Amino acid sequence: MGFRVIKTAIATLIAVIIADAFGIEGALSAGLLAILGVEVTRKRSLLTVSSRFFASVMGLLLAFGLFYILGFQIWVLVLYILIAFPLMARAQFKDGIVTSSVVVFRVFGGEELSLNVLLTQVELLVIGLGSAMLVNLIYMPKEQNKLSEIRQKIDELFADIFSQIALTLHHPQHVWDGKELIEAGALIDQGLSTAKRALENQLVSPDESWSVYFYMRKQQLERIESILELIAQVFQRMPQTEIAAMLFERLSLDVTKAEYTGRTEAMLLEWEQEFKKMELPSTREEFEIRSAVLQICRELAMYLEIAKKDKVPAKSKR
Repeated sequence: MGFRVIKTAIATLIAVIIADAFGIEGALSAGLLAILGVEVTRKRSLLTVSSRFFASVMGLLLAFGLFYILGFQIWVLVLYILIAFPLMARAQFKDGIVTSSVVVFRVFGGEELSLNVLLTQVELLVIGLGSAMLVNLIYMPKEQNKLSEIRQKIDELFADIFSQIALTLHHPQHVWDGKELIEAGALIDQGLSTAKRALENQLVSPDESWSVYFYMRKQQLERIESILELIAQVFQRMPQTEIAAMLFERLSLDVTKAEYTGRTEAMLLEWEQEFKKMELPSTREEFEIRSAVLQICRELAMYLEIAKKDKVPAKSKR
């Protein structure tokens, strides 16, 4: 917010100086239009500035027609609002409603209709909105460091979550409050919004890798939630739970790696083969626990499949 205020101040100053230098009447209005034109991303700036400009031209032409036919009366201004605003919304120029109102109200206040008045308003639009777009295009804050920081925190939280899952499988009586899940979910949403903002600032060769990463984590968090529901059914320590715990201990180390190591997947495949060779459960309790552990491993396989699809394989890393 602080940086946007600075950009707004710079754009306003540029607009007023340029309008005043060219001797355009109402130079301060150019500054007001610049304030309305400052946006948070480059792409949004291009879209909103163009929307505001065309909406304002549309509004000026309509207002000139109404004022010429009906005169400068308050009720005519009301009629303009009733006609213009729905037209702009239908023409996908909703962002320009306020900007168009500024120039139309200036014309109404001057009570003069001429080609010079029309051109003056267009010049103010070009200078004001152009200054805002220029400031937006020249510089936008870099998001890379922030994205890297969010990623590191998420990876660390995932590692903590898997460590807690392993501890619960080792000791079913272990109590965990699950706060890491809530924190990870909030950070993933923050990462997605930050990645989207960063993408909108890239006009040439946009890099979607950050969006892919955070979307991957969001999918994986859903799989983790399913795993935790199944772990609630594991109420007794068994050889199968110990092996599953080792998988999550391995994963707690691999999850912080930028590349896909494949170690956990290899251990999982090996353990599944061992699982098939084991004797059938002798009691109902053992059957329920082993069934839950098997389902946990299947959910884990789905988790790893997401990672394998979106992470770079370790062997291809230079």
